[in-house]
This record gives sequence, C-alpha cells and structure tokens, in this order.
Amino acid sequence: MEVTEVRISLRNEDRLKAYATITLDDCFVIRGLKVIRGDKGLFVAMPSRKLPDGTHRDTAHPINNETRDYIQNVVLKEYEGQLDKAIEGTRETPAAE
Repeated sequence: MEVTEVRISLRNEDRLKAYATITLDDCFVIRGLKVIRGDKGLFVAMPSRKLPDGTHRDTAHPINNETRDYIQNVVLKEYEGQLDKAIEGTRETPAAE
C-alpha cells in the first residue's frame, strides 16, 4: 500500500493544526484525519465519530504500527511543507526601489 496523495487544510487552533485527506494506491480516499499537537508533539489522529456516550471511535484506522507510522510520517511531512509555504506567504517582500 502506498499513500499516493495527501491534501492538507491548515487550522490555527490550540491543538488542532490541520485536517488531512489521503489517497491510497490512487484508488481509495480517507478523509477526516487530523494533525494534532499533543503533549509529546504532533501526531495524526484517524477519522472518528462521536458515540452517544461521548467517547470517540475511529471509523478507519491502520491495524498495525508499521502502517500507522507510515501514514503519520507522510501526512506530517506534507503538513510541514504546507506550513512552510503558509509562513513564507505571510512574509513581507521588500518594496522595489
């Protein structure tokens, strides 16, 4: 399995830093991943829904740590790239003389 596309939608909230959509093998899309700033740094939370008792349950998730790490690394790399572009876009360019 290969992540063939990652789309990032940046957010500027305390913990939620971005939403992500990934495409697997150019044929399967998973929406609703979240880039979260936790106590130990950034991590990727899988899409989930809130249950009537207030807890959350993942609606899609990897079944082993190797796949989870792979997806997280790919998403965080794209997140950091998008963040760099956004920061660069906010820098003022010197006025032409």
